[in-house]
Amino acid sequence: MTTFPLIDLSDVIRPDAAPAARQAVVDAVARACATVGFLAVTGHGVPQRAIDDLTAASYAFFDLPMAEKLRVRRPKPEQNRGYIPPGDETLARLAGNETPPDLKEMFAIGPFDLPDTPYFTGPAAYPSLAANLWPAQPAALEPALRAYWHAIQQLIDTLGRVFARALDLPDSFFAEKLDKQISQLRVMHYPPPSAAPLPGQLRAGEHADLGMMTLIHSDNDVGGLQLKDRAGRWIDAPVVPGAFMVNLGDLMMRWTNDRWISTPHRVVNPPANADWRSRRLAIGMFVIPNYDAEIACIDSCRGTGATYEPVTVAQYRTQRFARTAGAQPAY
Repeated sequence: MTTFPLIDLSDVIRPDAAPAARQAVVDAVARACATVGFLAVTGHGVPQRAIDDLTAASYAFFDLPMAEKLRVRRPKPEQNRGYIPPGDETLARLAGNETPPDLKEMFAIGPFDLPDTPYFTGPAAYPSLAANLWPAQPAALEPALRAYWHAIQQLIDTLGRVFARALDLPDSFFAEKLDKQISQLRVMHYPPPSAAPLPGQLRAGEHADLGMMTLIHSDNDVGGLQLKDRAGRWIDAPVVPGAFMVNLGDLMMRWTNDRWISTPHRVVNPPANADWRSRRLAIGMFVIPNYDAEIACIDSCRGTGATYEPVTVAQYRTQRFARTAGAQPAY
């Protein structure tokens, strides 16, 4: 049975940590990336206040009437911005499968306060850097999203350095590809079921993420996250107090020539008797490098040859993400 890795990052954050302790963390992360593709991390440095404020403001947003939430509805399928209502996303399509839509609703933002220069505002920037939609209600949501975005950057930087050391790369390798990142912050709300799911319908269908990595904070494991191990078995991902769930995406798998894995995962339906206890909020930071960054095999992972042709971030992910958009139901 697969053991879910739980790793304390304190020794790669503390400036006075012994070199051997730092290396032990790097080695543990490398093992998790090569065998599971998922890990839970503590000692990450993200303030609990940023998590709590965004959690409270997000629940308040999702409690609003549908008409109010639709004021900031996602404008186009290829944009991961604004409110994405129930029935409007089918993640199983990323794996080439067709199922009923996922049983969730979301609110999403991307980078903000960007320079007015061609890189950020020209044609090549779309849809990676499309404008955000900020809701008027609740007033606390926009500042909470902004604060969380800034707070989690330290964890992104830390993991980038750890990944680089594990792959015999300069510490700055990933940071240089994230200095104009097109990451996406998605708050995913899984309400208690109001009816039985359709055949094959899940809270989030089986898929692998398209980016570099994803950082998830969840408040409930009733009807929660599962990952598929290399033997094809579904493993429950634990909700560890104070921890972030980290999983690798397809871009990291391509960078490492399949040494590290982008693991299929899903969010399952709660038991029929779970009622209100199954309400769940997951805050996901989908870390995506600069849209023009090249994803090519890292030298330390080349072996006898590269499995994948080089590709830019935008070339790989834009069209694939747009396929997840479902039918546009009337509200």
